[in-house]
Amino acid sequence: MPADTEQSIRKRVLDATFTVVSRRGANKVQLLEVAAEAGVSRPTVYRYFGSKEGLLEAFALYEQDNFAAEMAGATAGLRGPDRVDAALQFIVDYQFSHSHQLLVELEPEYSIGQMTRVLPIMEEGMRNIMPGKDADLAAAAVVRIAVCHYLVRGGDRASFLAELRYAAGIGSSANAAPRR
Repeated sequence: MPADTEQSIRKRVLDATFTVVSRRGANKVQLLEVAAEAGVSRPTVYRYFGSKEGLLEAFALYEQDNFAAEMAGATAGLRGPDRVDAALQFIVDYQFSHSHQLLVELEPEYSIGQMTRVLPIMEEGMRNIMPGKDADLAAAAVVRIAVCHYLVRGGDRASFLAELRYAAGIGSSANAAPRR
């Protein structure tokens, strides 16, 4: 099978996993349901991922990679406060367009476990974007505010973005307005 077809099938299964996990929670994921959502057979899911645990592990890494790639795209070519602001706007947009709220309600332990796993990775990514001597503190504050909003949805886009901007030290009146 050509590599592009292999990647296409893998991507379809991982995208279908997002749909099923968002609907049922990770603990209740059934490979048959993921296969049906992806339009492949259950043996195909086993061939690519080996088990439910293997699928969920690959899914977590897939989501992490997608987030990083989309963040890089959102900040490409920008510098200083403009780059930071673009990253913050991306975080807000991402959270409002990738609702995991049902998953958080269904399986808080799974959600907290995933956030615990990615927290250092997210902080490192923000540190690479943040300028200044307090970049470590600002990056940690931004990520923890974002995680808080992920786990306990509250407020609107503008308020969330204002909190992130304040934590990042670029104030609440940065050049760019929140995207809708």
